[in-house]
Amino acid sequence: MLAGCLTGFNAELATSKICDFIRSKVGQRRAVVGLSGGIDSAVAATLSVRSLGREKVLALVMPDSAATPKEDVNDAIALAESLGIDYRTIDITQASKTITEIASAACERKDKVAEGNVRARLRMTILYYVANSEGRIVIGSGDRSELMIGYFTKYGDGGVDLLPLGCIYKTQVRELAKHLGIPQRIIRKESSPRLWEGQTAESELGISYEDIDTILYCLFDLRMKKHEIARELGPNYAAKVERVIRMVRESTHKRRVPPAPKVPMQKADGRVRTGV
Repeated sequence: MLAGCLTGFNAELATSKICDFIRSKVGQRRAVVGLSGGIDSAVAATLSVRSLGREKVLALVMPDSAATPKEDVNDAIALAESLGIDYRTIDITQASKTITEIASAACERKDKVAEGNVRARLRMTILYYVANSEGRIVIGSGDRSELMIGYFTKYGDGGVDLLPLGCIYKTQVRELAKHLGIPQRIIRKESSPRLWEGQTAESELGISYEDIDTILYCLFDLRMKKHEIARELGPNYAAKVERVIRMVRESTHKRRVPPAPKVPMQKADGRVRTGV
């Protein structure tokens, strides 16, 4: 059976490879990471410190009182302090409220998802303001599961310079978190982008990360056909496989550069060249 196909993850090797990656990409520069109080950003920050040293890593904690639980803020600050890195707390509540009010005035109705995406894009804007001002690299915390199914905000948390966790699935991030000594209260916490009150990832997706990761692994690592996956995992997986495939397909635009038309270009010698 393939239910345990992601077992045997080598956390020590993953740590070494990811740290080498961060070190090679950041070089002599410094880094900034958004710290949410969740597992992905906790792992990304911890790996950044291991790679670069605590003096080169800055954490930004950016709560919105309309969506961010107090415990997340406390966990983010506690982690930054335990890592010994500088952190700055920036309350985005008023800014996101103002932007939402301005933008929603042009719409027929307010939209919860659109309002949540404002929070994600505002955090990206702040991260890049600090990065531009201080010569830092923005370290993202998206994992392979979320990148593949498109569970991130385009030009929000998807707007970063590096994605050190983009090579491992969510269930592997959890294993890596245990290896790195991330506090259990963060590891046990339900995954959530916290873009609106009460939001949790698995309830919104309608499928567990364990199932998502198993299906993605079978589809893209083992190159199995969907009917083969359903046969191996059981008939009740057929609908789940279709759901994951649909999420991957419908989020393709998030993983690509925006398309542009091809227009014939006239060269000086009169020949036509097709360009972008």
